[in-house]
Amino acid sequence: MRKTTYLLPVLVVAIVAGLSSVFIVDEREKALVLQFGRVVSVKEDPGLAFKIPLIQEVVKYDDRILSREVGPLEVTPLDDRRLIVDAFARYRIANVTQFRQAVGAGGVELAEQRLDNILRAQTREVLGSVRSDSILSADRGALMNRIRDAAIFEARSLGLEVVDVRLKRTDLPQANLEATFARMRAEREREAADEIARGEEAAQRVRAQADRTVVELVSDAQRQSEIVRGEADAERNGIFATAFGADPEFFEFYRSLNAYKNALQSGNSSMVMSPDSDFFNYLKSDQGRP
Repeated sequence: MRKTTYLLPVLVVAIVAGLSSVFIVDEREKALVLQFGRVVSVKEDPGLAFKIPLIQEVVKYDDRILSREVGPLEVTPLDDRRLIVDAFARYRIANVTQFRQAVGAGGVELAEQRLDNILRAQTREVLGSVRSDSILSADRGALMNRIRDAAIFEARSLGLEVVDVRLKRTDLPQANLEATFARMRAEREREAADEIARGEEAAQRVRAQADRTVVELVSDAQRQSEIVRGEADAERNGIFATAFGADPEFFEFYRSLNAYKNALQSGNSSMVMSPDSDFFNYLKSDQGRP
């Protein structure tokens, strides 16, 4: 009975010590075995592992690719056009021993703070070396790669591997946004005014050409009509001359009838002339005055 009393506590202590000496490493983790704060072993393969109870402790870190958001950052490109940039990075703990030595008990939180400083510094340096047009154009991908490569080199001292860096948003500060919009509106209005002026100039050229064409066509038509009229008058006069030569008395009678017709129209009922005038020659006799 007395022996059982002594063995039971020893057995309990042995069981507790055995259980505390065993730990499990998940496939998504890396584990460090520390002894008085010093790294004594690294467990990267999943499965069971062992440590000395009470003397050694286990610290686990995530072995997956992690994301880190970088808050809004103001950068000034070469053309002094300030921009607000949001970025994020993907990273993983590549060297867990070096990571522990760099951040100590601060862990991932302290590492991410230092990574933020690296990303901010490299973003300012890279984006500050180009014009804002390059940041907002297709060259943006190359700029992100430059930031990533520079961050990879800086993050090695923390035991981190930067996998990727992306710029999420690139905007103008609110104070400059309205001024930029006003400048854009002014440029568009100037371009519109230039287009209107060029259109008016082209319209004036078209109208001038059309007016010139009209004048030329009218002049040519009038010239042609004068030629035709002259030819007709010449032909008419030739016919009159031939008729006059064939029968002078009939020709004189015909000319008198035309004169009566033109003179005795509506509104011309009043005539003041001598009764003995030659005008009434054929009105008095169909033979005319001898």
